[in-house]
Amino acid sequence: MMQPQSTDLALDDLSALLDAEREALIGGDLESLADMYSTKEALIGSVNQNPEKHDLKSLEALDRKVRRNQLLLDGALEGIREVARRMAALRETKGSLETYGADGRKHSIEMNAETSVEKRA
Repeated sequence: MMQPQSTDLALDDLSALLDAEREALIGGDLESLADMYSTKEALIGSVNQNPEKHDLKSLEALDRKVRRNQLLLDGALEGIREVARRMAALRETKGSLETYGADGRKHSIEMNAETSVEKRA
């Protein structure tokens, strides 16, 4: 954990960290996000120790960065969830095929692992 530091330095460092976090989110560098977490937590703690020492504009700028990054993080999480859903759907279709017959009813055709398709020229 980081040592307590002056509130102005903590504010500047937090602002820079939020910018780096944004770049990691945009670049899909999730590992860096995990590495930033404890530093971010310590800096927020330092800033929160003496909020009256900061001008309102500085705190509002930090708030905008935090909100911006939260939107990016929410988007990244939704993207990860969508990939997981698609992978699950692919696993489901790997073993069977669902079609609709002439009667409009759904039919499932089970495929065994040994079935393969050969492409000939």
